[in-house]
Amino acid sequence: MSDIKRVALGSQGLEVPAEGLGCMGMTAGVNGMSVYGEADEAESVATIHRALELGVNLLDTADLYGPMLNERLVGRAIAGRRQEVILATKFGFEVDDAETWTGQYNGRPEYVRKCIERSLRNLGTDYVDLYYLHRIDPKTPLEDTVGAMSRLVEEGKVRFLGLSEVTAEELRRGHAVHPITALQTEYSLFDRGVEENGVLQATREMGIGFVGYSPLGRGFLSGDIKTPDDFEANDSRRWFPRYQGENFYKNLALVEKLQTLAQAKGVTAAQLALAWVLAQGVVAIPGTKRRKYLEANVAAASLVLTPNELAELEAIMPVGSQAGAAYPDGF
Repeated sequence: MSDIKRVALGSQGLEVPAEGLGCMGMTAGVNGMSVYGEADEAESVATIHRALELGVNLLDTADLYGPMLNERLVGRAIAGRRQEVILATKFGFEVDDAETWTGQYNGRPEYVRKCIERSLRNLGTDYVDLYYLHRIDPKTPLEDTVGAMSRLVEEGKVRFLGLSEVTAEELRRGHAVHPITALQTEYSLFDRGVEENGVLQATREMGIGFVGYSPLGRGFLSGDIKTPDDFEANDSRRWFPRYQGENFYKNLALVEKLQTLAQAKGVTAAQLALAWVLAQGVVAIPGTKRRKYLEANVAAASLVLTPNELAELEAIMPVGSQAGAAYPDGF
């Protein structure tokens, strides 16, 4: 077991490693689309097993991924080892009985129950440690959705509750119904919106843990992607404005500056970017499906950044410096 630092996630009693493992890329993405290129199930399972050896036992998945395929893969990987894992999954993008995302959101209480039962079957367990509302359903009061989630806690199907991609005001509303342990939102040197909109500050005020997904800017901050053609044909990043046309090359220029600073420190750009996220006092869940990247990410957790290095990173990538939106219109 590694000595990766463990931290309190929120103030409800959940302790997690400072760095978890995002499992999304280990299977096909939404309705069969590739997330970050083709996946290899055997290597993905080996990556999960290696993560557990290294103490990275916070595993993050969702019913949307696949849909369902990702939860099932995680379930197979942790069979017989459930007690070693802090298992997080999500619901809220409506997935029908044919296991297809309908393009809608669904936070109705009866759907909440349907989703947890389905996820428990997929994961091969009788409880989930952390259950997130993936996105708010605009047609259902948030209080109704969180109220239904709280009943799952009472029944022992879920230990702690989380929300994802909500505003500070929505976070407060949910927290008033049932204590929210964690907020999961995109956060990296490349995407610092939570610093601008008050969400990060709100989590600190309320004692809610912050879990940053895509801490490597969906892999872009690694510096491995040099042209848009480096994305495989069915890689979903091809459809994200941030990685298209002129935006791509403006953002690449930022990454090249990051690489220069990383080389001076004797680390990779990805490790430097990840160390920056961890230095903000949040939990990061970099996603990978390969052991070599997992091990490199874990090494980043022990990097110490000096005040000068943090200031240099701030100068290279200040808030709002990236070009292009994180998602296509309507997503």
